[in-house]
Amino acid sequence: MTYQDSVAAAQRTITQAGPGWHGIQPEAVARMQMQNRFRTGLDIARHTASVMRRDMAAYDADPGAYTQSLGCWHGFIAQQKIISIRKHFGTTKGRYLYLSGWMVAALRSAFGPLPDQSMHEKTAVPALIEEIYTFLKQADARELGLMFRDIDAARADGNEVEAQRLIHAVDHYDSHVVPIIADIDAGFGNAEATYLLARKMIEAGACALQIENQVSDEKQCGHQDGKVTVPHEDFLAKIRACRYAFMELGVEDGIVVARTDSLGAGLTKQIAYSRAPGDLGDRYNAFLDAEPIDKPERGDVLIERDGKLLRPKRLPSNLFQFRAGTGEDRCVLDCVTALRHGADLLWIETERPDIAQIAGMVDRIRAEVPDAKLVYNNSPSFNWTLNFRQQVYDRWHEEGRALDGYQRARLMDPGYDESALAMEADEHIRTFQRDASQRAGIFHHLITLPTYHTAALGTDLLARDYFGAAGMLGYVKHVQRREIREGIACVRHQNMSGSDIGDDHKDYFAGEAALKAGGAQNTMNQFAA
Repeated sequence: MTYQDSVAAAQRTITQAGPGWHGIQPEAVARMQMQNRFRTGLDIARHTASVMRRDMAAYDADPGAYTQSLGCWHGFIAQQKIISIRKHFGTTKGRYLYLSGWMVAALRSAFGPLPDQSMHEKTAVPALIEEIYTFLKQADARELGLMFRDIDAARADGNEVEAQRLIHAVDHYDSHVVPIIADIDAGFGNAEATYLLARKMIEAGACALQIENQVSDEKQCGHQDGKVTVPHEDFLAKIRACRYAFMELGVEDGIVVARTDSLGAGLTKQIAYSRAPGDLGDRYNAFLDAEPIDKPERGDVLIERDGKLLRPKRLPSNLFQFRAGTGEDRCVLDCVTALRHGADLLWIETERPDIAQIAGMVDRIRAEVPDAKLVYNNSPSFNWTLNFRQQVYDRWHEEGRALDGYQRARLMDPGYDESALAMEADEHIRTFQRDASQRAGIFHHLITLPTYHTAALGTDLLARDYFGAAGMLGYVKHVQRREIREGIACVRHQNMSGSDIGDDHKDYFAGEAALKAGGAQNTMNQFAA
């Protein structure tokens, strides 16, 4: 409903309730309702799923319409990110949030910092989703509250035209509540465990679940060694579990992101079950590193291929090894299979940000599923500077260009920063997302761990200056003064934490008897200058 319709509806309810409700103000009710547009996490999941579906359709029509997100490990960080986006760009369109299992493990576990191996409490994941949306809803309430105060001020000045302009702005308000792509790791167990966790994550507000094809109890970070994948049927059961959870909860547009770690995973925990030559299990087993044998030995595990008995290479860990050089083929099969069995988007974890490599796999996938789209991890685990400088170096070498003065292994050296090679590399980094979306089918670009790194960097710089010779100037010059001049909302931290919203409520509840915090003696007034 519009602002005026909400006021009118509240007035009818109050009137029908009788004289006992005479102290309830209909406009205050309408304002509180608008500040709490999303009553449940499922309301959020349904809304944000429809946002993502529209964006996916827009990308299909125009590959330049890709989307982006940054990983956030706390509700406040997510809130400040979205406030910043709205401040700088006027809209949140095409900008999401990413919830990283790595950061949950490293920063949100009761065990303390953990590696990205699914050892953290799985309840921490839906808890963080709920926390993020609590902060985003509070950002809505805060900003709408400021708009309501401006309406009151305009009316007090007798400026009804301005009041109506502000009411129109309220009616067309663009919420801070944006989609979250949430990392469910490998499902934290079997398909039933995956379903139970997926349901909790959706109830908390997640509209998109990213699940990977690693073995749950052997899960590793995608950029580390020792990754072990599962046969396709095991993974497809978990994709279906996520879909069932979405449908049970009435989030019909919910999005499943199927991630393959096969490019960097050389191991499997089990041999796939095969019913007939050429079926999915047989194709999975065809990648195994196996040798022909004449006579089985005690404890051998054998497979048949083209009428011959083969012994798959089995490690002391009881894991089986894939043939070297099969990673890309396995990735393509993983992706096509996932899309044909209910996944909506793909995630291919690569070892470097190489558009040609990604595009080569996507071309093969799209030959079978033409509208295949990727979510891509612009990972901090890549040394972007070194990778792109080396890519330019190699290209120049192929073109026969002079490379005097450059050493490929030392291109990270700051002495190269102003060189022609470094500047060309930086331009390729700048346009990487645009170019990869145009060429390699990447619908969504994310950085998994950026706010982990910005928190560490910002804290290091503050500690260096504040505890050093700069003293208090280290905080004032590099933090507060910049907050003021760049219009950072949380410089008025009392307002950011909800103090003014509380004052408004006190007004509604107690009228002239309200004891409010925002009076003349509030030092936050110093930031109004």
